[in-house]
Amino acid sequence: MAVTRLKRKDRRNKTFAKQEVKHLKLATNLELGSRSKQSAKDQLAKNNAVLAKLTAQA
Repeated sequence: MAVTRLKRKDRRNKTFAKQEVKHLKLATNLELGSRSKQSAKDQLAKNNAVLAKLTAQA
């Protein structure tokens, strides 16, 4: 049986689903005491630092 190509809509949905999963994995908040520590170089940590700085100024 031949492999059929996905239609354009299905290909788009597949890529968006992949991106959403990737985004959700990156955006998960790490709890204190969890086995995986959040890196200071992580984009989420940088964003939080900038937000904290802005709220302190306001």
